[in-house]
Amino acid sequence: MHRAKHPRSVAAGLYGHPVHPILVTIPIGAWTSSLVFDLAAMLGDRPAAFATGSNWLIGIGIIGALVAAIFGAIDLSTIERGTRAFTTGLTHAAINVVVTLLYVANFFLRRSQGYDDVSAGALVLSIVALAMLGVSGWLGGKLSYRYGVRVADEGTQAEGFVGSARSTR
Repeated sequence: MHRAKHPRSVAAGLYGHPVHPILVTIPIGAWTSSLVFDLAAMLGDRPAAFATGSNWLIGIGIIGALVAAIFGAIDLSTIERGTRAFTTGLTHAAINVVVTLLYVANFFLRRSQGYDDVSAGALVLSIVALAMLGVSGWLGGKLSYRYGVRVADEGTQAEGFVGSARSTR
């Protein structure tokens, strides 16, 4: 357990401050925004502009997911095999691979159909992938907040709760 709190490499982030959670905000934000753009394309008066923007956001999310996956794999490599935390990490990673592949398929589906509007198939792919991403995010949170992967130990955390010389009352 102690090993999973420390980075395998400084490139993965300092002790207690991993890079992976910072990077996942890119695909999460891009893919969530792409769904908003899809809805704007379907409900607004400029469908082509929003459909094109949605595809750009999906592409940005794919690139962000690939970069985040590198750092996630580095963090996963610090978890002892055969543990619940490792199984959770593998499940988290596997779901993210499926989500990314769904968005890759979505990207190319939209490209093949043009950007005049958003097809029902593309919208369904986005909704399913985003729902799966939510499940994966919950598992990622479980790794950090329940199992303490890449989170500083309690002794280090206690430093943040030491009062200053001045009273705050």
